[in-house]
Amino acid sequence: MSNWIESLFGTQKPVIAMVHMPALPGDPGYDAKQGMQYVVDHTRADLLALQEGGVDTVMFSNESSLPYLTEVEPVTVGSMARVIGELMPEIRIPFGVNVLWDPYRSLDLAMATGASFVREIFTGVYASDFGLWNTNCGKVVRHQHAIGAQNVKLLFNIVPEAASYLGDRSLADIARSTVFNAHPDALCVSGLTAGKETSAQALHEVQEAVGDTPVFANTGVRLSNLEQQLTAADGVVVGTSFKKDGYIWNPVDGERVKEFMARVREIRGQ
Repeated sequence: MSNWIESLFGTQKPVIAMVHMPALPGDPGYDAKQGMQYVVDHTRADLLALQEGGVDTVMFSNESSLPYLTEVEPVTVGSMARVIGELMPEIRIPFGVNVLWDPYRSLDLAMATGASFVREIFTGVYASDFGLWNTNCGKVVRHQHAIGAQNVKLLFNIVPEAASYLGDRSLADIARSTVFNAHPDALCVSGLTAGKETSAQALHEVQEAVGDTPVFANTGVRLSNLEQQLTAADGVVVGTSFKKDGYIWNPVDGERVKEFMARVREIRGQ
């Protein structure tokens, strides 16, 4: 097992908690009356609730930028950088970023803010709700090196939400060839959409295929399946389960976070 996980997050089996920003300027759902200060305040409240609840790390994303772009507008990256920049004095744990769904802009934002990792779609060609979704991993990784982001860890989402791989290949084969060709720092395996459970069988298949490369359960982790998911994976990404009433667009509920993380520590034997 790669030792970067423990050195970065201070634990094995880390919980990556999502900080979902409200809609940003340029997004159809952006509230111009409340403006960017509302975005900053809302994001701060979620960040602090997650930190106080004991999560290992957070990942900032523009979850409300629906429908998503695969080539993101500059205003989105600028807005996210402003929010993270304002919150920087209050961030006490490692953090990552995810500019949905543009790996170049995710890396740009990581460099601008000092993020330790990004999660993105780096490989594959998909039929998706956002149209034909193509990637160019070689070009993205060269961009990573060109901007000096070599130390930013790359979490490859190999089962994109709302998309289907074009080509008749098994998940194990995709995982195996992705590791051989692209050297990801970790692989993320998802359900159909945000909040939908990741198949334990899929996690097992990927683990078997990739050996020492860490594998994360990327969606649908909740108290009821936490032990199974955390046992099957090398870490979990959690968003919806931390929200009030378990609804993705609600604010983070600090009590849900504390209850969840208490169970995580039990499972980890801490």
